[in-house]
Amino acid sequence: MLEISKLNVAYGESHVIHDVSLIVGEHEAVAIMGRNGMGKTTLLKTLIGLLPARSGHIRLGGVELAGLPSYQRVKHGLAFVPQGRMVFPQLTVEQNILAGAEHSGHRRVPEYLYRFFPVLQEMRLRRAGNLSGGQQQMLAIARALISDPKVLILDEPTEGIQPSIIKELARTLNVLRAERGFAIVLSEQVLSFALDLADRFLVIDRGRLVHDEARATLDQEKVRSFLTV
Repeated sequence: MLEISKLNVAYGESHVIHDVSLIVGEHEAVAIMGRNGMGKTTLLKTLIGLLPARSGHIRLGGVELAGLPSYQRVKHGLAFVPQGRMVFPQLTVEQNILAGAEHSGHRRVPEYLYRFFPVLQEMRLRRAGNLSGGQQQMLAIARALISDPKVLILDEPTEGIQPSIIKELARTLNVLRAERGFAIVLSEQVLSFALDLADRFLVIDRGRLVHDEARATLDQEKVRSFLTV
C-alpha cells in the first residue's frame, strides 16, 4: 500500500502541491486527472524523488520514502515512466530495458515483457530512437517493469500516441497489473484511457485534490469540467 500524507511541494517561494493525502491500495489503479499546470507531474516527480517535498510523508509498505534518492525508492518498489518517455535513443531496445534492471538482478529481459510487448522482441536489436511514439512508450513501460515494482507511476502515458495504440496500451496494462500484482498511479488528461484503466479517480486543481470517486459511481461530466479550460 502506498500512503501519501500531507505532502507539500514548492518551487522556491511558489507553493505547488498543498497538503495532498491519498492512499493507493495493493493492485489498485488510481488516475490523477487535471488540466495542465495543476500539479499532476509535480506530484508524481515528488513521489519518485525527482523533486523534493517541503513536508509530508510518502510510505510504501510502511517504509518511509520521503527524503530518499530516486534509486532507493526504486529499490523499495516504485517505478516511474516519465512524460515524454525519455528512452535512450542510441541504445538498442534490449539495452534500454536492461538499463532498468539494476535492483532486480535480471541479466536478461524477462519472458513476460516480450510476451506482453512482442513488438519489442521483434525490434530488440534496433535503436530506440528509431521506434514510433507508441513503441517507445511500450519500451519505457518495459524498462520500468523490469525492476519488479509494487507501484508503477505513469506520467501522461497517452501523450503523442495514436488512438488505436492507446486502447491496446490500456488492455495490456490491465492484464499486466492482474498477472504481476502491482498498483498503478497515473496522471492523465484523456478520460477515455483513464476509464479503461483506473479503479478510482482523483482530480487535482491548483495543487489540491478536490475530487475522489470510484469508477463505478464516477460523474464523468463533473470530471470533464475540471479538464476543460
